[in-house]
Amino acid sequence: MRVLIIEDESPIAANVCDFLESRGHVVDAAGDGVTGLHLAATEEFDAIVLDLNMPRIDGLTLCRRLREDAGRETPVLMLTARDTLADKLEGFEAGADDYLAKPFALRELEARLLAIHKRRGGRVARREVLYAGIAFNPSTLAVTVDGVPVKLPPKPLRLLELLLSQPERVFSRAELETAVWGDRLPNGETLRSQLHILRRAFAAAGAADPVENLHGVGYRLTGTKAG
Repeated sequence: MRVLIIEDESPIAANVCDFLESRGHVVDAAGDGVTGLHLAATEEFDAIVLDLNMPRIDGLTLCRRLREDAGRETPVLMLTARDTLADKLEGFEAGADDYLAKPFALRELEARLLAIHKRRGGRVARREVLYAGIAFNPSTLAVTVDGVPVKLPPKPLRLLELLLSQPERVFSRAELETAVWGDRLPNGETLRSQLHILRRAFAAAGAADPVENLHGVGYRLTGTKAG
């Protein structure tokens, strides 16, 4: 998922961002309500984590304006230290989809985000990702390189999607394994074999190897051109 974190407490925002990115999600962040509303209204996200007590525009006002003024239906998970029934009802009335009180477990946060995204039917539009000749459509899961289709099984496709989320960033072996297999990590050769399938599919499409292996560090997407 692509997730927007609107949270003014830097340690909380950093922890959430780091955790979600380690789980394979793409994360953007805003530290105040005005910036958060602008991003939420102009960019496409699969879910939003919204703190209630925000500077410049509070979370309730932001959520209400996102729904009523911007017409956005992006699922919103509201975070707050206030967890009374009245507070929760106020959040739901403003347009929130779920409510999580601080402190919270990061795994529960992710689970709730996945749940509200699923309940909305995954209807949030996701734009095609383009990088150095590679095109990936998140809605159809179609991959092309310089217009030539690349046929990938699910796990190599998930690896490519993660690498495309932050091109040229080096992903550690553990990050890739966790994103694809979750807590049930594979044996030592499984990741290598899936990357081999990915590389072979690009070769079959007449393209060079798009993935660089930095020995002892990890992997990154370098892009490619058709041969």
